[in-house]
Amino acid sequence: MKKILSLLASFALSLSLNIAHADIAHPYDETADAPAMVTKALAEAKTAKKDVLVIFGANWCKDCLELSKSMQGQSAALIASKFVVVKVDVGQFDKNQDLANSYGNPIKKGIPAAVVLKPDNTVLYASKGGELSNARRMSEQGVYDFFNQIVTQRQ
Repeated sequence: MKKILSLLASFALSLSLNIAHADIAHPYDETADAPAMVTKALAEAKTAKKDVLVIFGANWCKDCLELSKSMQGQSAALIASKFVVVKVDVGQFDKNQDLANSYGNPIKKGIPAAVVLKPDNTVLYASKGGELSNARRMSEQGVYDFFNQIVTQRQ
């Protein structure tokens, strides 16, 4: 009986680690209804008195993956305290273009790209010059500084 319980516990741990790994490896849900996700995030942000951070990217993009990883590191507490986060998959720049265009086409100069929205869907910030498109070269401190600057300008 102990062997079976031990085996089940090992399997559960393995499964949870694989799920966590999958989230890191594929942070952009390629099948999600992005406009619905943003609408839901706006409602949540209103209730939580936060802004919405929309990150446009793709799972094939190494800079997007690196940014996603960095957002879970040093910047995690700052981001969680100030934003409801939505990650929007742009595919090969052939998905969710209408959504990106509605926010001034922040992906024009590359991905990942960021948009910060007030809960009423007003744009507070949109990356226009590929500010995050070199996320692989940004340190965790650089990513933190980027988001901290947005927060500081908002106050």
